[in-house]
Amino acid sequence: MRVFMIGASGTAGRATAQALIDAGHDVVCFLRPSSTLNLPGATRRNGDVNDLGSLQNDGFCGEIFDAVVSCLASRSGTPTDAWQIDHKAHMNVLEAAKNSKIQHFILMSAICVQKPKLAFQHAKLAFETALIASGLTYSIVRPTALFKSLSGQLDRLRAGKPFLVFGDGALTACKPISDADLGRFMAECLTDKTRHHRILPIGGPGPAITPRDQANALFEMLGQEPRIRHVPVAVMGAIVTGLSFVGRAFPNLAAKADFARIGHYYATESMLVWDGTRYDADATPETGRDTLFDYYRTLIEQDASAERGDHSVF
Repeated sequence: MRVFMIGASGTAGRATAQALIDAGHDVVCFLRPSSTLNLPGATRRNGDVNDLGSLQNDGFCGEIFDAVVSCLASRSGTPTDAWQIDHKAHMNVLEAAKNSKIQHFILMSAICVQKPKLAFQHAKLAFETALIASGLTYSIVRPTALFKSLSGQLDRLRAGKPFLVFGDGALTACKPISDADLGRFMAECLTDKTRHHRILPIGGPGPAITPRDQANALFEMLGQEPRIRHVPVAVMGAIVTGLSFVGRAFPNLAAKADFARIGHYYATESMLVWDGTRYDADATPETGRDTLFDYYRTLIEQDASAERGDHSVF
């Protein structure tokens, strides 16, 4: 099939584009002119997702496509960024897709939108609602935590610092999914009709993992004695409250309050299916073969750090 893709420059986006290419699809990636992405097998076009005219003239170019695939997400998750990218830019792409008679839209969203408290979650949900109402065939993929977002503390441990957990380290859990496994799942949505007109929560291979599980595994792989620092959740709540109050007068602190709210959310909410009363690991679908602990081993063996960008828990 012929696929128009946005958001290919992120790690999940690159993996999805590669999975599409590997499956034999003709992929056109619409990128910022400043992007350095070089993806053999894909056609690159430059433009601005915030400009409908650029999308139509520089991206779709009046050509025929079978589907749009989006792995585009706001970099920071702050309100301005979220509504600009997670909602408005996607609305532009949806309008351009409809103008181009495209029939299928595959969207990478996030599992955390099922319990929305943050601006980027509300922005993503608003677009999900618009996509469902658009009349197009849709596949809305809601992945759990990605490996890169759970790997930031490896460098802390290498530097001899303790692993930070909130509360007892078992307040939250997730079934992390690799970029490659997520990319393959996204690509398969093109041809798997059981994934059409569906909202699809998806995680990697189980079981669900807590922060304390992550800490114990990393210390063992590094050959270190476990050193875990427990941070009371109330402390982060107090930081959010304080920054929010002061941020009314100082805009730069308001931005810090937004980041603190995001951190507090991930410290207290699991990345699993929410059934309305509790998070349910057993109800969280699994896919792929890559595990977080294998990913940790690879980073340690290669003395490498995760490519985290702006999306990280720590």
